[in-house]
Amino acid sequence: MENKWGFAELSPEQFKEYAQKKKESDYLLIDVRQPEEYTAGHIPGANLIPLMGLESRLLELPEDREMIFYCRSGNRSRAASALAAEGEVSGKKIYNLAGGIMAWDGKALPGFPKVEVFDKGKGLAELLFKSMDLEKGAYRFYTCVQDKFGRERFAKTIEHLGQAETDHAKIIYRFWKESEPQPPPFDSLFSELKGEVLEGGERLEDVLRRLETIEENVCLTLLEMALDIEYCAYDLYRTMSEQTEIEEAKSAFLSIAQAEKAHMRAVAEAISHCPEVGSN
Repeated sequence: MENKWGFAELSPEQFKEYAQKKKESDYLLIDVRQPEEYTAGHIPGANLIPLMGLESRLLELPEDREMIFYCRSGNRSRAASALAAEGEVSGKKIYNLAGGIMAWDGKALPGFPKVEVFDKGKGLAELLFKSMDLEKGAYRFYTCVQDKFGRERFAKTIEHLGQAETDHAKIIYRFWKESEPQPPPFDSLFSELKGEVLEGGERLEDVLRRLETIEENVCLTLLEMALDIEYCAYDLYRTMSEQTEIEEAKSAFLSIAQAEKAHMRAVAEAISHCPEVGSN
């Protein structure tokens, strides 16, 4: 089923059934990994367009064919699907291959229990407070990654993302404090927020537990996790912009969503330099 941003998820089983029923001229399969990953192994018939260069090539994509994006784990390709859907490059359907080539190959993927991030019945003030708490969760994640992998090549990207979470929380705080008779200072409030859940519904404790088990593909695994966080944040603030009637708040949320998309690009660039994809 197509989501609100214009693309749908396909499981590996659904994709295999889809490919059997469709003619090759009906769809385009796009691998958004790096060339070295593609050369090491790819789904037959896939065209290579690395995520980092996708936006500049959107107009090259066919308008009359459905598109299926995939990567290693489904995180990069989900970002690619969102970019293609937002760019309205095709009048046909756009899909993301859930779990990526790892799931397509039948490999077990680590998963997280999803929880409901928002109670849609809450008022704007409560939604804003929850948004700040989610920013705190992402900040805690990036801080822990920085503490554990601070000497790695990708550490600067992680540091930048962590600072951005604080900056976004400050923007949200500006609107939240208007509803409070005696709002505490931002620094005091932010330090007290628990930040136990990330934007996509993953519990921080589960994600941090996974950090302790990463033994290979460290750069690629961590940056794909970061890309998933940034995509979920992008989705979150697009949604928040639609739920408020306050024009200034709507503009702020859309601005944050745009920043999250820029972060997705930054993470994609960092992924292209991971040792695991051989592009040093």
